[in-house]
Parts: sequence; C-alpha cells; structure tokens
Amino acid sequence: MYEGGKLSVVLGVDDISEYSLDSSWHHLSQDSIDFLSLDLLCDCQSEASPPQELSKLQTINPKVKVFVFSLKLHNCVPLKEKSAQLLFNMIEAINKDQVLTVGFDVNEFLQCFSNAKKRYCSLPDSLAGQTEEQEGNPAAPVSATPASAYWRVWQMFAHQSVAERDLFLNDVFPRGFLWGAATGAFNVEGAWAEGGRGESIWDRFGHQGRAENKAVPDVASDSYHKVGYDVALLRGLQAQVYKFSISWSRIFPTGYKSTFNPRGIAYYNKLIDSLLDSHIEPMVTLFHWDLPQALQDHGGWQNESVVDAFVDYAAFCFATFGDRVKLWVTFHEPWVISYAGYGTGQHAPGISDPGVASFKVAHSILKAHAKAWHHYDRHHRSQQQGQLGIVLNSDWAEPYSPEEAEDMRAAERYLHSMLGWFAHPLFVDGDYPDTLKEQIQQKNRHCGSFVAQIPSFTEEEKLLLKGSSDFLGLSHYTTRLIRDAQNGSCVLDYDNLRGFSQHMDPTWPQTSSPWLRVVPWGLRRLLQFVSLEYTQGNIPIYLAANGLPVEEGKVLDDSARSDYFNLYVNEVLKAIKLDSVDVRSYIVRSLIDGFEGPSGYNQRFGLHYVNFKDGSRPRTPRKSAYFFSRLIEKNGFLTKETDRSSRPFLYSPPPKISVTLGPSEVPSKAKIVWEKFSNESKFERDFFYHGTFPDDFVWGVSTSAYQIEGGWDADGKGPSIWDNFTHTPGNNVNNNDNGDVACDSYNKWEEDLNMLRALKVKAYRFSLSWPRIFPDGTIDSVNPIGVEYYNQLIDDLVKSNIIPMVTLYHWDLPQALQDIGGWENPSLIDLFDSYADFCFSTFGDRVQFWMTFNEPLYMAWLGYGEGVFPPNVKDPGYAPYRIAHTIIKAHAQVYHTYDEKYRQSQKGVISLSLNTRWVEPKSSNLSRDIEAADRVLQFNLGWFAHPIFKNGDYPDAMKWKVGNRSELQNLATSRLPSFTEEEKLYIRNTADVFCLSTYSSRIVAYVTSQLNPPSYESDQERTEEEDTSMPTSALNRVVAWGLRRLLNWIKEEYGDIPIYVTENGVGFETSEIEDTNRVFFYKTYINEALKAYSLDGVNLRGYVAWSLMDNFEWLNGYSVKFGLYQVDFDDVSRPRTARTSAGYYTEVISNNGMPLEKENEFLYGEFPKDFVWGAASSAYQIEGAWRADGKGLSIWDTFSHTPLRIENSDSGDIACDSYNKIQEDVAALQNLGVSHYRFSVSWSRVLPDGTIRQINEKGLNYYERLIDALLAVNIKPQVTIYHWDLPQELQNVGGWENDTIIQRFKEYADVLFSRLGDKVKFWITINEPFSIAYGGHVYGVSAPGISFRPGTAPYIVGHNLIKAHAEAWHLYNDVYRAKQGGLISLTLSGDWAEPRNPSKQEDVEAARRHVEFMVGWFAHPVFKNGDYSEILKTRVSDRSAAAGLNTSRLPEFTEDEKRRINGTFDFFGFNHYTTVLAYNLEYPNFLSHFDADRGTASIADRTWPDSGSFWLKITPFGFRRILNWLKEEYNNPTIYITENGVSERQSSSLNDTIRIYYLQTYIDEVLKAIQDNVDIRGYTLWSLMDNFEWATGFAERFGVYFTNYSDPSIPRIPKESSKLYASIIRCNGFPDPANGPHPCLQSEDVPTAESVTEKQVRFLGLTLDATSAETALYILFSLLIIGVCGLALTLYKCFRVSKKRPASTGHPELSSF
Repeated sequence: MYEGGKLSVVLGVDDISEYSLDSSWHHLSQDSIDFLSLDLLCDCQSEASPPQELSKLQTINPKVKVFVFSLKLHNCVPLKEKSAQLLFNMIEAINKDQVLTVGFDVNEFLQCFSNAKKRYCSLPDSLAGQTEEQEGNPAAPVSATPASAYWRVWQMFAHQSVAERDLFLNDVFPRGFLWGAATGAFNVEGAWAEGGRGESIWDRFGHQGRAENKAVPDVASDSYHKVGYDVALLRGLQAQVYKFSISWSRIFPTGYKSTFNPRGIAYYNKLIDSLLDSHIEPMVTLFHWDLPQALQDHGGWQNESVVDAFVDYAAFCFATFGDRVKLWVTFHEPWVISYAGYGTGQHAPGISDPGVASFKVAHSILKAHAKAWHHYDRHHRSQQQGQLGIVLNSDWAEPYSPEEAEDMRAAERYLHSMLGWFAHPLFVDGDYPDTLKEQIQQKNRHCGSFVAQIPSFTEEEKLLLKGSSDFLGLSHYTTRLIRDAQNGSCVLDYDNLRGFSQHMDPTWPQTSSPWLRVVPWGLRRLLQFVSLEYTQGNIPIYLAANGLPVEEGKVLDDSARSDYFNLYVNEVLKAIKLDSVDVRSYIVRSLIDGFEGPSGYNQRFGLHYVNFKDGSRPRTPRKSAYFFSRLIEKNGFLTKETDRSSRPFLYSPPPKISVTLGPSEVPSKAKIVWEKFSNESKFERDFFYHGTFPDDFVWGVSTSAYQIEGGWDADGKGPSIWDNFTHTPGNNVNNNDNGDVACDSYNKWEEDLNMLRALKVKAYRFSLSWPRIFPDGTIDSVNPIGVEYYNQLIDDLVKSNIIPMVTLYHWDLPQALQDIGGWENPSLIDLFDSYADFCFSTFGDRVQFWMTFNEPLYMAWLGYGEGVFPPNVKDPGYAPYRIAHTIIKAHAQVYHTYDEKYRQSQKGVISLSLNTRWVEPKSSNLSRDIEAADRVLQFNLGWFAHPIFKNGDYPDAMKWKVGNRSELQNLATSRLPSFTEEEKLYIRNTADVFCLSTYSSRIVAYVTSQLNPPSYESDQERTEEEDTSMPTSALNRVVAWGLRRLLNWIKEEYGDIPIYVTENGVGFETSEIEDTNRVFFYKTYINEALKAYSLDGVNLRGYVAWSLMDNFEWLNGYSVKFGLYQVDFDDVSRPRTARTSAGYYTEVISNNGMPLEKENEFLYGEFPKDFVWGAASSAYQIEGAWRADGKGLSIWDTFSHTPLRIENSDSGDIACDSYNKIQEDVAALQNLGVSHYRFSVSWSRVLPDGTIRQINEKGLNYYERLIDALLAVNIKPQVTIYHWDLPQELQNVGGWENDTIIQRFKEYADVLFSRLGDKVKFWITINEPFSIAYGGHVYGVSAPGISFRPGTAPYIVGHNLIKAHAEAWHLYNDVYRAKQGGLISLTLSGDWAEPRNPSKQEDVEAARRHVEFMVGWFAHPVFKNGDYSEILKTRVSDRSAAAGLNTSRLPEFTEDEKRRINGTFDFFGFNHYTTVLAYNLEYPNFLSHFDADRGTASIADRTWPDSGSFWLKITPFGFRRILNWLKEEYNNPTIYITENGVSERQSSSLNDTIRIYYLQTYIDEVLKAIQDNVDIRGYTLWSLMDNFEWATGFAERFGVYFTNYSDPSIPRIPKESSKLYASIIRCNGFPDPANGPHPCLQSEDVPTAESVTEKQVRFLGLTLDATSAETALYILFSLLIIGVCGLALTLYKCFRVSKKRPASTGHPELSSF
C-alpha cells in the first residue's frame, strides 16, 4: 500500500499479537515500512477487542505509526451502547496507549443519506449518550432514533419534493436480472381430489362456504391439467423465472412422508421439466398457505410436530426435484398465515386468536424454515448448488404525522411487527425484534394479564435461525400511514397489541381492493430499509410478488395495472441504480387469475384473464401481459437500437438441386402414386404411424397481410384491390365484412409475437403489404412508416429465434397498379421486381426464406376466371391463362434478381407457394379416370410448377388439351400462351424449394365437357365430387390421406426437391375454444406428412399451419375460423385466446413429430405358466334350434321376430347351428389350442317357461354332451348362466323389473349347479349386466326393447341383477362349493374412457364418471362395500331432487342386502373391447334419463382404426389402463378376461388383417398389465366363430372362424387370425425375435398384420393378394367344373348318336373330333 510515496504492510487483528512478540517484525517496521495498515474486525460478542490488541502496539520500540484503514463491526446492535462504547474504547486506546495513529475508519459509525442530488453523512447523536426520555423510562419501547435503519431511510427521502420523488428513471436493469410471474398451488391448480391428493385447509375453507359467493378452489384455474398451457403463457411473456408452489397435500396427502403420492410427484416433475425445456427457471415455494387438512386436524402450525413433518416434506422435495430446482422458497408470506389464518381468522384455517395462536404459529414456521434450510445446507447444497430463502411480505410504513415522534416510532414498530417478526430472527440475531417483544411486554403489563404470549427461542434455536436464508424474498403491494395508538385498550386485535393504527392517504389512487392503494415510491423506501436493516448488501433481495387486482368485471383492459407496473418497477430500478440495493428479480403476481382465498374469484390479479364460467378455463392475455412482456424484452425502460449487422442466420437452406427435367408424359410417370396407394384398405390407409421428423425440420404458422393487419389507411398506406373491393357495395363478402381492422396486427404485432413464442414455432410465414410499403405500387412512393412496421416485426422475430418466411405478394395488389391494368399489364413484371428488389435490400439481411407469390392458381382463376375475387374479371377461357403467364415471368425475374444480387450475402432461398387439392380417380381401374386425375394436377399445380421446376414450359397435358379444344372452338391459336425458347431458359429452375399449400381432396372422373363458352374449368375434362364419408368442415371435406399421396406425386413429378408445406389447416363456422375437430385435423394431416417423409422418402423439410389466428377469410369474411388462436372480432381490442389446437400443435412441435410413447411399445415376453387361454360364445348367438326339443321362447326370439329390430331381418333361429354341431365346434377349439371354452346356457332351453315347474331334459342333455366333448379333449368349460336370453314367460310378468325374478334366477342356477356342477368348475352368473340394463331398458336396442322409462327402468333392472347374482353366489357357496370345488362370479363389461381434452378437469371427471357408471355401477356393490358408489348415488339423487322428486330414482339396498351382496365373487370377470373420449355434458334437470345422470357424452379419436362395429375403435392402450384401474379401484382382484375381440363388417375375407393387429396389440397390453402387477389369470377371445351379433344380425363378424351362412352345412373356416391366436397360445405369449426363432413359432406359419397385408401370390402370370387369388381360384374352379360338365354332356350326346349308326372298321369321327 502506498501513501504519498510511503510503504506499508497490512495486518489483521489476529496478526497484532504475533507482530508484537516477533522481533523480526520489529526490524521490518524499523527498516522497511513507514507505517502499519490495520484491517480490524470487531465482534461485539467476543471478549477480545481491537482496543486491547491496539494497546499491545505500544510495547514495540521504536513506536510504529498505525493507519486503521478498515474497521468492521460484527454482532453489534446499532442502537445498543456497545457500538458507541467501542468507538470510545478505540479512541481511548489510541490516546492512552500513545499509539501513533495517522488515520481511522469511522464509516461503521456514520449515518449517511442521499437523494437525487447529493449524499451526506454525519456522526449519530446517540453516540454521545441516551436521550433524556430513554434515561427516564428505560422500559419504553425503542424509538425511531437517528441510528435506526428506519430513521436513516426516512432521512434519505424526507426532504424530497414530489417531483423529485416521482422522477422517472429511464434506464435498464443489470444483466442477469430475473423477470417472472408467480402463482400459488391452491390459487390455480384445482384438481382438489385428483390423483390421490389429500384435502388442504383451503379445500375445507371453501367447502364450508367461507369464500365470497361460496366459491371453492376445486377447479380454480385448472392448472393441474394445463401445464403446457401455463408454460406457453410464460414463453409468450418471455419470463425467465416462474415462481409456483408445491401443494403439500398433493405430495403427502396426509402431510406425512409415509403417504407420498406418485401422481402428484409426476405433475410437478412435468411442470419443472416443461419450464426448463422452455428455458424458464423454476422458483419453487414449499408452503404457500395450503396445509394438509390432516395436519390441521392435529393442531396445524400450533402443534410442534408439524415442524418435523414440514422438514420431512421439504427434504423429500429437495431430493426429488432439487437436481433441477435452484431457487427454493420455504414459506410464502408467513405473516399472512399467522395474521389472517390464526389471528383474524379471515383465511384458512379460520382461527381467530391474535394474542396466542398467531405468535405460536409464527414461532413454528420460523423453526420449520430454519431446520429445512440447514437440511438443505448439509445434505443437498454441495451437489445441487441451489439457494434457499423465504418470501416475506411487507407494506411500507409512513408516519401519519411525521412531525410527531410517536408516529415515527409507530411506523417503525409497524415494520418490525410485520417484516421484522420473521426477518429479524433470520437475518439479524436469531430472535424477534426488541421493539416487538417490548411492545408485547408493555401491553401485558398494562392489561395486568397475559393478553398476548410471544414465545421465546432458546439460545440453540437462535443460532439455528440466525443466517438461515440465502436470500430475502419480498412481497409488496402498498404503503400505510401509521399512527401511534398506545391508547390503553386491552382489546385483542393485531393493531392494538402492537400499539398503532393504519390509515390511507385519500389522495393515493384507489384500486379494486380497499386494502391496496397505488403508492409506488413506498417500494423504493422499503427496499432501502430491508437492505440497511437485514441484508446489508450481503444477501440478495428477490422481489417475489407485486401486483394489482382488478374487479371481476374488468376482463381485458387493465391499463391501470400496466400503469402500476410501470411505476413500481421503476422504483425497483431506482433502488438498484441510485441506492445500490441488491435486488435480483421482479416477479409479478400473478400469471393468471385464480382463487383468491376469502374473495373467491372476485379479485383478479392475473396478467391473463381466466374465464371461470368456461369449463376449459381459457386464458386470454390482458393489456398488462403485453406491457410486462415489453418490460422484460427491454430489461427496463430504454429501447436499444437494434444491431442488425450482428444477427445470426436462423435458417440453413437445403442444398439446391439444379436438375433440368424433361416435360411430363401424358399421363405423367407420377401416376404410379395411384397404383401404389389407391387399392389400400381403409385400415392400411388410415393406420397411424409413429415417428419423428429430422432435427432441422421447420415448424411454423402462417398469416397474410390483408387478412390480419388492418390499419388499411394508417400511416400513409395506399389502398389495395381488396380495400377497394370490400368497400364497394354489392360485393359478395359475407356480412359485408372487410379487412379495415381485421386482427389489428398492424398495431398488435407484439401480441402476435407473444403467440408465436408460446407456440414454440421455428418459423412465421407472413406477407408484406405492397401498398403499405409502396402506396402507389412504385418505388417512388416508399412509405417509411410501413417499412419500419415490418422492420420491427422482423427484428423481434429474429430476437425470438423465429425464422421469418416472407411472402412478397398475397393477393393485395396496390389499387393504383390495378388502375393501369393490374396483372394484365406486362409492366407489372418490372414493377413487381422493383418492389421485390427493395424488400430484399431492406429486409434480406434478416429474411432468408422468400416466396414471391401465394397461390397464383387462385389469383388467375378466382380473380380473372370466375371473377369472384378482385379485380373481378370474368373471362374464364382466356384471362386466367394470360395472368398466369405474366405471373410466371414476374416470378422468374424476381428470382434472378435475388440470385444475382443478394443470394451470396444473404444466403437465403426463394420460391413461390403453389396450391392444389389432391385428386383421386373415381375408378383406379379405369385408365381414363387416372389420366383425368393426373390432368387435374397438371392444370392446378403443373400450370406453374412445370415451367418453374421442369423445363420452362407448360405441361404437355395442358398444352395439348387447351390447344386441341381451341382448335375445336375454331380458334386460330391456342388460348394458352406460349413461352419463347429464351423465356423457357429464363423460367426453368427458378425456385430453390417447393412450397405447397393444400387443404383437401376430391374424387375425379373423366367427362367430355362442353366446348363453349371456353373455360379453364371445362378444359380439364373432368367431374369433381367430394368423398361424403369423410369429415366435414366449413369449406372442405377433411381427407388427410390425400396429403401423403400429393407429396408423393410431387416427388415423382419434380424429383427429390425439398418440400415445405406452407399452408395447411381447417376452418369451422363455430368459434369455440374447445376445437377438438381441428386437433384431429392436424393430428391426421401431420401424420400423413410424417408417413410421406419416413415411409416414402419424400424430402419434406417443413410444415406451416394455417393459421396463427382467426382472420379475414376473403369472401367468408369472419364467419369461418381457421386460427389456432381465437380472435374476438366483437371486441375492439381483438383479444387472442389459445384454442385447444394451439396446445396440441405445440406438443407436436416439442416432440418434433409423433413418437411412440414408451408405454405403447410392443412388449415381448411370456404369460404366467398357468395362464388360461380360451374362446367364447353365447347360446342365442350360436345355438339356433330355437324351437327344437322343447325349448321355450326367449326375449331374443321375440325381439328378432319383431319387424325393424334386427339388421337385414336376421334372427338366431339357426345362427351357427351349434345345437347340432358340437363336434365341429370342439374341433375348432382344439385347432386353436385353448384350454377353456366359455359358453352360456339358454335359460329357456333348460326351463322353457323360466321356472322349475318344467325342466327340459333334452335341453340339459345338449349341455351335458357339450361339456363331455370338451372334457374329452382337455378343454375346461366356463359356463355363463345368463347371457341376455331371458325366457319370454318371465318377461311377460315384468322380467328384470319384477323382483320375483331374483328367486327364479336362483332356482334356475340351482338346476345347473346340481346337474352340471360336478363337471363345471368355473361359473359366471350374469354376463354384462350393464348391457342388459342399458341396451335393453334405456334405448331398447336390445331385448326386451324397453326405452320409455330410461330414468328408472335401468336402475330397477340393475338392482335386481345384483341381488340375483348375490343369491346365486351364496347358493353355490353354501351348498355346492365344498363338494364341487368351483369358482363363481359375474362378468362386467367396461370401455376405458380418456378425457376428450386431457387439459380440462371437467373432461377428466367425465371420463372417470363414464367408467364409474358403466363398471362401478355393478362392481362397487359386489367388489367393494355392498352398495353403489357415492358418485352414482349422489348424481342420481341430486338430479332426482332437481326434477322435484322426493326420493332418488336409484333404489337403495338395505343394510342386510349390502352385507349379502358385498364380496360375492371369486374372481372379476371382465369384458373389454374399446376406449372412448368422454366429455362433460349438462342435461336439463327435468330429463329423467340414465345418460343425463351420468352427464357425459363420448366421441372417438379419428386416428383410432375402425372396426366392423360403429362403437368399436381399435384402442389397445385403453385395455392396460382399465385393467390397472380395476386393480386400484377394487384392491387388485383376480381377473379373468372373459371377452375381447373385434368385428369386421360383411367381410368374407379370411385374411382378417384388422383382427390380427387387434389381437396382437390387445393381448400384449394384457401382458403389460400383468407386469404392472395386475392379477390377471386368463384371456378369452370373443369369439370362436362369426355368429348372430344381436341387433346387427350377421352383418358384424367377430369370429376367428368364418361362418358361411350361405352354405346349409354352415361350415367353420379358419381365418388367418386363428393361426395367430393359436401361436400366441402355443408360445404362451410373444417370444422376442431378438433371441432367434422360437420352437413354438416353427411348427406353423404364424401370420402377422404385416404378413397378411403384404401376402401376394402368382396366379396365371398375375401378382395378386391372397384374397384376390382365392377368388380367382374359385372362379377358375367353377369354370373348370362347368367345362368338365359341358364336355361330359357333349360326349354323352355323341355316344348316344354313335349307337344309332352302323359299326365301321375305323374311327373317322373320333379322329376328326
């Protein structure tokens, strides 16, 4: 160290002793240095002190000069005498011991103040001694003395003028400053009882009706189901941190670690991973007020044990999430918990005890925090490198009367009571502030009793608390005026206990909350106070919550909140920049509206409005969201100049393939696409493919200028032809709409960017408005404001790493150019080139993807042919060809301009976007239809693509057709213009990539069209029609498979050029947020694109969805909506709200396609060794013999003989004739290799009238013979007692609605047990009681066909079915089990239900309800508790009451009946076929109907393969899920799958590909379920053979054996699926092919879905599939038989003739014959 050229050495306080004792140091000081520099640290709690050490220096001789250049105090309380005493002792040591001091650091003893103009410091008066008031009253609370932090802050700002105070600071925050948004679990998550979550105190609070309007947090904002949605909002904001809380009861439902909930953990893992994937830092709060109710029931925070429970919970979270979470908050606003939860009782848990409970709770929270901090510090910090702090809330406190010392002290006391209550123990000395303790002591002394009890910390606890926080999180909203109120009152409330009263300055701006006034300058003062009092520059401050509520009615225009943010954030900036306060973040409350505790949903803090009346809980950004996003982007308040020179290239163009292709043939070689695809089966065509696109695949969305920008005449923009057209009366635009405002993107481009970031797109395709840049269309009219609009948009796209894909012309020609002829004027070629050149030079440094024209086909035909688009020229035979000619040449010229002037520096690509539908020939076997289809594509796509991508000229198909027709029209030349050879060379290869716009498909056929009048349409000589079997939309049929074929056609026609789908989407006339059909559209179309890329080798490089948002859809105006985002055109602010499809598209982008989920991968392996394999049938469906051998009538006999009940008037009179074909059936079973055969007994065959009055022995004998035949070949019978065919005699007396049937059923079962039970060991009482009750008694589609009591009959029937089952079970259990040793139960059926929208709690609950009403209706009484489930009872009871009924329509079981029913099972028989997508559907209260009680409806995902039954979609994943659901719901019962299979409709093919796929995948899901520890013992196929399928008769075929009903012998013919099933049984599962060929597969040719699909044979020189070859063989065989018969007949006739002739010696006739 140097001082005026002198040399010194620095000593610490610990070095003084060594220096004084070591003589070598003496020589050093004498010879080598001029003075000693001392760096002293004084610990006021230590015995040793710097004065003592200084005194040692006087022993050194000679005397050394000393410079105390640094003196720091530690563990000193500024207001105590020790700090003052220390200064005096230091001076005394220097003077008394004659230490030669040349300088002294007194900075620690100074008080310093600053304002905007100056900073000054002085020595506090307190160092001279105490005030007289304190000397006279030592017990009085410590006042706001000049030495206190509060007094220092007050002095810093007290003399500011209002202008100085409110002076706005235009600056930016430090680099690394964090911007974010916050929520709390109970505010937003909902799903209060979902996925195993336990009840919290806020659930109980809400259910007790204690919130405004009886609001409850059950659904709240539904964030539990909307992780992707909320993270998308954060991406849109550009947030860097998201502060959210974990629901303790979602992790530990009871609050204790013994009950952790995996599904809750999975939710937070998903949230954290999603945040990090979007580069958003999670700040995780462990406790945000929502204590598990189970802990509250034991005292909650008043019970010391909750501290350890919290530490266990925190430890679990650290261990589980800490590898990714680096910012932890233990408690959010513990003051609120203590004050409002336990003091006033306004918050949960609603305890009002401000004197005791409030303090006790705070005590526990502080200890819980400290213990959690130390746990993290010891066990996780070193590895996880995170920080853990606490968030404390505080108002700023101003004295009510600054001139009154009492009010000054009261204001300081307010801060110590609110903030210091928690901050002082943690950040100062491990104990409560003296002001708080002394105030409570004084109050107790005054009132003569302990009105309040503030607990004490032990010394050990103080050490634990002190310093146990890595940061101080601060919540702040407003400021208070505080008045001293030491009024002697002993009333127990917060303010009175602390001796102050709270007030508001009436001049402070009001808000929707009475407790919150807008006082921004208070935040700066509070931050300064926190810094001086607690953090002292050593601990960072995170501003973790700041915001403003708006009233419920204020939906989107929250300008007041934007103003609030502007002012408050600026005060934070001042604190950082002017006051050097270390603030690290600004986090706004709240990301979205939520449940706000006592105020319910009436207070809205969200940047995003949540519509709580909509079950989808859509979020719409408010104005404040966009304002906050701009703050984040600028990192404050300065707009930086954009440095465009350093922009990185975002897009890597594919290499250009410069190949000159020859002209297309007629039809083109691309016709092989139809040969390849047109004969696919529907199953093959629509089969969903899993895979991903290449890593550099470009995902985007698109818009166009006129459709979204608005601002039609703003800032110098010129009119376009669409402006002129829409303003012309009589135009044909729907509702006379126009694009004057449209989506107002000209003023809301930042809002559009918000959506783009939220979607995670890599590219945004938009168009430039030519008249916005050149108002009159020429370069002489450049509009700088228009240019700047696009510069801003492009700059921000690049900043957001979004590739701008720019279209130069999207139909909006400047009207000034139309006035000189428009595109019919060749001068537009040069004018367009001039415009493009300007755009390249102006924007090309950032734009690398250019399209010259959008869909020139529509420009030419709609604008100049049909004339429905501007400029409305109707000249269908000539003008379209002329216009296209000009457009092609204009495109080529612009391409060459870019290629020659800009490509090398800008490194971009340029093309044009062409459009077409796919066209499918009506008959793929007719060459002229194929030629017509190819010709249509040449006229649509080839018109422009052929010149540009092939040889510079039009396709021959087009030239020949137009030329020939022109000649037939007696025209001298073709109506199709010609290019010169020079033009051809100039045009060809003028595109770097192929950009495709496509939406739908059509079916075409050849037709000879009329010659006159000439028309582009009739030139194509074709008819078009839609495929009416495909889904509809507002404009087109949805034909996804056409996209794959079109992409293949382009590949075949134009070579391996890179292709970008630049427009693809679907429009609907409805505007709902829940756009499931649009989701299906994108799911299917993108999947077809994936197939084209992955399976067909198409060089597909990108997919761009149309459209980003609803917009002006040309002639449809605003009536058709294409947007991923809904735009409310009735609102002047044009708010944008994400639709469900936006979330789906983001998911596809995130996955880069549609990868196969891990759970859906095929599992190879074996089933358990004793696994049971079987096949099933039922009596009425196969037996026939409906009146044979004394059989009585059943309800199905009656039903099938009733007109219009059965398809094709089929019946089961004969069915499969199994009554007479026992051996054939047993042989089929043997061939399969099954160990069990499930069949049913016909009740009316055994008991013709349903009673035991007459037992039909012949009927019984049939079953005895069947059972014996089965046992003879080691096949065990599984007998169903009742499979729907009730004796008609019993139905005549009420059937299952008459409870006497219970006894009749028991008697019937007794007959079977007694006669068959010695050989039958597996009994099923009733098959699918749901189907009996629902199909037969709700809709009447099954026998007995009752549909007029849908709200009562099914429940009565179900009630009696359950009791009948129970009686039969008890009969067997009590009488037969011991001697027969069998099993008995019932079989239930169940579809699995997925929520239609998994991000919607209503749908999630509907899916659960759907399953509960189907399966649980019967399973709950039998397998759980003898009674119906609560959800069933509650729903039916509530709806019954709402309809005015006194009792529920659902019957009740008596207690005896419950006991008798409960547990009446030996196994769970289960039938499963399919899965549905369920959603909530509200029915009117008056409707008495089962479906209304269930309150659900269902649809199917379009990607699920069809079967032969409308209700059965192939969904294997659902099988595993419902089996796991049975395990969880019914305590893992032993399950036998008693039916599972799939139908084909009216198919005679033996190559049942669909069934092979179904069986492979469904049985594999059973194997997976077994690995999930589901106790499954057997699988039974439905069905052995095709049979009578109830209401559909014989039209639907489920069998693995084909039943030929046209043959009187009704043979059973094995299908390919029978071989597959036999192999599965033989292998007992699926051997892994990786282990080599398995012996079980070698004995027979085992088919797969693929092998059957691809099986082809050679037949008479032709390659045919197996089905066609089989048919051909039958035909050939028939012809051969006919030929042989004919030959025999001829020979016979010849023989008879020869007998009449005389004999001869030779055989001339024979030889000649």
